[in-house]
Amino acid sequence: MRTHDVHSIIDNARFSRFHWMVVGLCALLLIFDGYDLFIYGVVLPSIMKEWGLSPLQAGALGSYALFGMMFGALVFGSLADRFGRKKGIAVCFALFSVATVVNGFASSPTEFGICRFIAGLGCGGLMPNAAALMNEYAPKKLRSTLMAVMFSGYSLGGMLAASVGIFMLPNYGWSSMFFAAAVPLLLLPIIVYWLPESIGFLVRQSRHEQARGLLMRLSPGTQIEAGDELVLNDVKAKGASVVELFRHGLGVRTAMVWVAFFCCLLMVYALSSWLPKLMAGAGYSLGSSLSFLVALNLGGMAGALVGGWLGDRLNLIKVMICFFLTGVVSISLLGFNSPMPVLYLLIFLAGATTIGTQILLYAAAAQLYGLSIRATGLGWASGIGRNGAIVGPLLGGALMSAELPLQLNFLVFAIPGAIAALAMLTYALNVRRPRERLEAAGAR
Repeated sequence: MRTHDVHSIIDNARFSRFHWMVVGLCALLLIFDGYDLFIYGVVLPSIMKEWGLSPLQAGALGSYALFGMMFGALVFGSLADRFGRKKGIAVCFALFSVATVVNGFASSPTEFGICRFIAGLGCGGLMPNAAALMNEYAPKKLRSTLMAVMFSGYSLGGMLAASVGIFMLPNYGWSSMFFAAAVPLLLLPIIVYWLPESIGFLVRQSRHEQARGLLMRLSPGTQIEAGDELVLNDVKAKGASVVELFRHGLGVRTAMVWVAFFCCLLMVYALSSWLPKLMAGAGYSLGSSLSFLVALNLGGMAGALVGGWLGDRLNLIKVMICFFLTGVVSISLLGFNSPMPVLYLLIFLAGATTIGTQILLYAAAAQLYGLSIRATGLGWASGIGRNGAIVGPLLGGALMSAELPLQLNFLVFAIPGAIAALAMLTYALNVRRPRERLEAAGAR
């Protein structure tokens, strides 16, 4: 009987069709997730007009889904470490899809807000579980790139929401945007059938036959006999408790990841919720304003792919620091009069360095934690970060109510980017210190 290290097999596996399947399914899930999240910014001008909402009321209404996402990330992230990624993903997907369809029947802001909160529970739980599953199956040399490819589905969902809105809103009204979410439900049985369970979860549950089957599909050249033992090399953590996120020298880096998540999500949701409305107020038509949202998400997808590629070849943390600083500059310049091509370029860069960097943060957090606490770590980072997502729409509403010049609105949106860059710099400095302590101990 031989012993096989599961992590070693996964890390050194050659990229195969099985990897493409996992990436494709997770990306498809996030396309629908992104559609659901960006839909509010698309319908915001319409519902403000129909229900006579003030900017502050509209900002609060936009935060209901984000409150749900915060609780969903915290609850479903931890539960999936105990009951399996696949079950967690399926439940979250069904929850937000059904709630979004029902949202189309809302006849008042209260009903709308309740549906958005329930949908947010599912959206918030899906992201950390999909990220944990993708990170577990990705070969080590391609981990950041594949995470970025998967999360580009999130940006594609935002582009889909804006593109559908350009056609659907003038012809069928805002409710039709929510009814369209019924389509993903038809694909749920296919996704559940083909999506693999976490190998680490199967090993911990002593379901070794299933784990062996998945490992053979993942790395066909690996010879694993029926009686061979499968082991996991990250046995430090005793469970999926949040306390484990601050042990073994992880405390400062966990805190900095949380700060960066908060700031980045604040910028993402401030822009995605209010960019069409701000641009419409600046004199652009509704169609043009929604096309800016398409450019924002196109930039997010490009930023994630380029950032993931650079992260695998250089240093992911340093790449994110540069992205955050670029975001500060591009968002600050959005409020100034610029030729249309320059404006689209700035919006593209803003998307690349906010939505794109948010995706890279998921990759960094997934790589920070061991397998047994990975979904918990991602869930808590995402859940804490959702506070920033909640603040984003509220901040936009407060700025709109104050009737500040357009330039000041975007300058305020850019400030969190500078804070996030400082947090990632602190993270990078803390990575060196444990190594330096070990070298000093060895010198003695």
